[in-house]
Amino acid sequence: MTVGVSADADMPGRLTEIPQAGRTSRHLRVCYSYYKGTPAPLTNGGLNEYGVALRDVWSPSRQELIDMTPATQAGPNYSDLCKLILERARTAREAVELTGSMIAEHGHVTYGGNSHLVADADEAWVVIEFAGGQGLWAAERLGADSIRVSRPGYIGDVPAKGDGGRDWLWSANFISFAAERGWYDPASGGAFNVNTIYGDGRHRWDGVAWVEGELARLAARPEKIGLHDVMSFVATERLTGDTAGYGQVVPLLGQCHMALRMMWHAHIGASTAPFSPVFLGIQHVPEEFRQHRYLSDREAQRFIDPRPHPNPSAISRGVESTRSATAVFKRLQYLAFERSHQFLAEVQNVWRSLERRLDQKASDIARLANLAITSGESELAERCLTSFTEEALIQTLEMAELLARSIELRTRVSYGINSDAPLTGPEQVW
Repeated sequence: MTVGVSADADMPGRLTEIPQAGRTSRHLRVCYSYYKGTPAPLTNGGLNEYGVALRDVWSPSRQELIDMTPATQAGPNYSDLCKLILERARTAREAVELTGSMIAEHGHVTYGGNSHLVADADEAWVVIEFAGGQGLWAAERLGADSIRVSRPGYIGDVPAKGDGGRDWLWSANFISFAAERGWYDPASGGAFNVNTIYGDGRHRWDGVAWVEGELARLAARPEKIGLHDVMSFVATERLTGDTAGYGQVVPLLGQCHMALRMMWHAHIGASTAPFSPVFLGIQHVPEEFRQHRYLSDREAQRFIDPRPHPNPSAISRGVESTRSATAVFKRLQYLAFERSHQFLAEVQNVWRSLERRLDQKASDIARLANLAITSGESELAERCLTSFTEEALIQTLEMAELLARSIELRTRVSYGINSDAPLTGPEQVW
């Protein structure tokens, strides 16, 4: 498989080939077409058949590491690591170990520092890959009662002496390289703070501190933190705006048939789009939710040019003949954000109510599909899961169109469409 970046990336490097596994795991992931010049298709994570869930999150390295990153850097980039983990890892710990072994064997390509949050039903880890071309990475195991928000990903103090035990993993040069650069003195016996030494030095950003505090408050209740609590924070306009490509929440199920694993997917930033249940056992997704020209990098010319092209369009004209779910939800977002004080709460209340209804239906469908699987009717279960998932996705799309029409009508009549000023929206906490 081809990994890395080309000389055209924001932080240039080389494309190289590494061996692909003989068998890869079934998994769900969303692909997109552009980030800082990294070759498409890109992914930020997803969910695989073993219940390993993964999310990529930026994590800025200190400027000296960014400056020393060679223009000939080679190895897996952040998206490659996501795909490798989804294709191969059976546990969260194995995902961390796989990340380290891939970097040690093949190198690593950076855009300035990155992190991954990876979890299964038993444990979760924060993994940070640093810029610099030195193969530096570190991972922290989160405790059973830990509350961690990565925005960006961060790690604080680590035990500088010893091998880290069961709760810490890092590259062989992790401590020694900092000492060589004069960023840490092992003789001092002081704490090795990862964010201070290798990161941006900001530790928990304001948005992180706010969400972690709110979740800690909810966790103190007898009912603890539930699925819809997490959805609400992923969807809050204080965090999620136009820059969010999509939103996902994954229930970390234990042992179950892989077809029944699922993630809740919002097709754009969840501040104005609903989470809809998508089962791993589905056979396909509606064309409306597949790749369209809208927001696809460099497709404006390639798609309409019928002549032979060295890089022909990857988008099906049949798919393009359908509605683009991304465009529909983006339209609703811009309408809701333009007068957020009037329309945003209305949209969010509709979506939160719909999600609770879908949650009840998804539970029933999972039970029916499980009965079919245990009776030897796996194909019937797949058709059942596919039908439910497609109907749920199309329902959200049609509701988004109705909401957009309603808000547009009221906006035109009462205020007119603001075609001159840039888009406004709720203030975000970073």
